[in-house]
Amino acid sequence: MKQRHGVLAICLALTITVQVAVATKRESADLWVGSWATAEQVPESANALPPADLRDATLRQIVHLSIGGKWLRIVFSNAFGRTSLRLTSAHIAAAVAPGSSKIEVSTDRPLTFSGRPDVVIPAGAEYVSDPVAFDAAPLSNLAITIHIAQPAQGETSHPGSRTTSYLVAGDRVTEAALPGAMKFDHWFYIAGVEVLAPPQAAAIVALGDSITDGHASTTNGNNRWPDDLARRLLHAMPNRPLGVLNEGIGGNRLLHDGLGPNALARFDRDVLAQPGVRYLIVLEGINDIGTFGLTGHRSPAAHRALVRRIIAAYRQIILRAHEHGIRVFGGTITPFVGSDYYHPSPLSEADRQAVNRWIRAPGHFDGVIDFDKVVRDPKHPDRLLPAYDSGDHLHPSPRGYQAMANAIPLSLFSPSASR
Repeated sequence: MKQRHGVLAICLALTITVQVAVATKRESADLWVGSWATAEQVPESANALPPADLRDATLRQIVHLSIGGKWLRIVFSNAFGRTSLRLTSAHIAAAVAPGSSKIEVSTDRPLTFSGRPDVVIPAGAEYVSDPVAFDAAPLSNLAITIHIAQPAQGETSHPGSRTTSYLVAGDRVTEAALPGAMKFDHWFYIAGVEVLAPPQAAAIVALGDSITDGHASTTNGNNRWPDDLARRLLHAMPNRPLGVLNEGIGGNRLLHDGLGPNALARFDRDVLAQPGVRYLIVLEGINDIGTFGLTGHRSPAAHRALVRRIIAAYRQIILRAHEHGIRVFGGTITPFVGSDYYHPSPLSEADRQAVNRWIRAPGHFDGVIDFDKVVRDPKHPDRLLPAYDSGDHLHPSPRGYQAMANAIPLSLFSPSASR
């Protein structure tokens, strides 16, 4: 009898061991993939918050996820802080609706950091929360609420959120709504949302300027072209989760800093550090060409040198991405003759055409997304099609952004595609 019980015990132990091994193998096969992200910068004075407003304050911010998951991690950033940033508490919850501070209270979850509810983020650093069980649906809106006791010296922000955030005094992170809150369309101290996803999942980073960031899109409408791409992917490829991470910054350039760091300077943080990134879409260069034309008359030789430097920057991006197994797709620069800000000359238009010829030529990028062809006016190819023009002759309208997203061949993201 004892022998029988011993055999049963051994069998039971083996069964449990196998079950644990299978579960562990399944968990280990899953991977963290970015579902939402934004590029960090120092906010210009008009978009910064007075430090006193961030002292003993609750900040609720809404983000729009691309892919969903059952486990989440939140990335907080003090990238441009000159001193440490202490968050005394942080929570996530389902947002009731874009443009509202209300949350679904039943979904509220506290975040921890190495098991603690508070965290001190060193100057210049980012910090990833512990994983938290949370049923996040694809394309859903997530509220991230933090309490700040004392702000860092130097704010880390994404001014072009096109999404409303809410700030109130005191620790009110768990409240269902924040009536009387100060409202502004900027994000502060948040950099990413990561989800635990199946092994076939991956992330697409959109590296760009204000056209990628969504200037002239609808506030709280989530109709930037990366948002539209995320919706297309979900409907067309439901069994292959592909996160779309918008790393656009208004005024961004390849060669010089603008409102934020230049594309090469931020490449490691905004592209290589993104979890699960396998694809990169580059739409940069219009501000390099535009600002060059603002500095007065330049010789044809100087314009040719500008084109060479832009192309050299693309080569650097491709090289660095390939070293990390990332496929890179070049987006052609869209028309901007008639721009109320840049007033491009014929030489600037020639620069744009020269850069686009290089992007389209085989052997450079792993694929080409011809945004120029999609949004240009066939009768005046140096200008945006009126139906796609936001009105400033530089940024597409929401309808134009949708056309850009629709023009992206989804075959570029096929697992079978190779460099």
